Amino acid sequence: MTILVTRTADRTAAPAPVTSLVPAGTSRTSVTSVPETRRDEYCPFPLSTDARAFGLTTSSMRLGSGTLAVRHGRRTGSDTATVLLHGAAGSWTTWTPLLSAATNGGSAGSTGRVPSGALALTDLIIPDLPGWGDSEPADASGRHSTRPAPGITTVAAAIAETVRALGYERWHVVGHSLGGFLALELAALEPAATVSVSLVSATTFSVVDSVRHPITRFTLLPGYTALLGVMRALAVAEPAGRGLVRWLNRVGVLRGLTAPLFSRVDAVPASVISALATEVRPRAFVEASALAGAHDPERSWARITCPVRAIQGDADIFVADSDRARLSAVIPGFVSRTIAGTGHFAHIEKPFAALEALSSLRESTLSAPKPMVQGPKVYSRGPAGRSGDVNDQLCGMPIVRPPSMTNSAPVE
Repeated sequence: MTILVTRTADRTAAPAPVTSLVPAGTSRTSVTSVPETRRDEYCPFPLSTDARAFGLTTSSMRLGSGTLAVRHGRRTGSDTATVLLHGAAGSWTTWTPLLSAATNGGSAGSTGRVPSGALALTDLIIPDLPGWGDSEPADASGRHSTRPAPGITTVAAAIAETVRALGYERWHVVGHSLGGFLALELAALEPAATVSVSLVSATTFSVVDSVRHPITRFTLLPGYTALLGVMRALAVAEPAGRGLVRWLNRVGVLRGLTAPLFSRVDAVPASVISALATEVRPRAFVEASALAGAHDPERSWARITCPVRAIQGDADIFVADSDRARLSAVIPGFVSRTIAGTGHFAHIEKPFAALEALSSLRESTLSAPKPMVQGPKVYSRGPAGRSGDVNDQLCGMPIVRPPSMTNSAPVE
């Protein structure tokens, strides 16, 4: 791992208020007050490209799979990071509304104190995933590479390498859409180091089925299958395809075309629509979908041992009703909740509700009764410290999975 360039947070400007961003389990008597009307507002914050305004440093890290752009900061001295993974056609900026909500008291309750299980948005690491944002691999001439996208496990390993290079030993990981798929893979690859997984409209089993069987399973996720077809067409002439999407945004047509992604597209900030136009990568989207379709999630995610909680919108076209049951079957202790009045971007559409839902779900996993010690899944080291299963090498201690729980009550 080589850190090539680092742009630190602006230390001359007044720091962004972070009164509500305290480590989980910490109480604070004064939290920024937010009017109730603002907390209930749809899409209350635009996207921001100013990392320093959030107290974040920008670094470029050279990995085996390419150069990764990472925003990181808000260190507390903890050995545990909070990693935020964006989805397809996105970058680190997709998380800025959630950061804004947290900065403005998004995780504070009516008592003015942060709940003990609040989602801590400190010790942040927010990468642009390979092929997206500022992390597009480039060849020696500076042109974007045409080599195949790195595999899911390779990307997960690169994220773990990045977190450790920044001085952390463990992590909470939060993933949106494709980033949720990757968050689950990271937890499966690194069960000892992953403390928890939070999913925001994660694309999981139904997307895998849609990629594998686009015709026979079309009715499962028709919106996703149709979008994949469009991306395949645009990927044939990638530069021209991306230019077409940007032109559609300039003439005001793209907002209408993205309506299925949101609950109220007319109220979505222009910065969100423009980011979709800027960050769209047809070839990367197609390759990521193909990798998901070739993956075996049941086998891989069965290795997850940490709590996993999920939220999704009630109008999300990329999450099927069957996903919750299938995740619960594979990941004991999985909990889920629906955010009313949102589509595929709950963390942008209703960031306050998303923060509070993830916090309350974390509370439910922390307070869950301990499982009966019968038939536990045990990870053990073999001779000379080697595991008998290459996938279990990261755990040398017996691990008992928590009991299965689900919570699908909508959040208003």
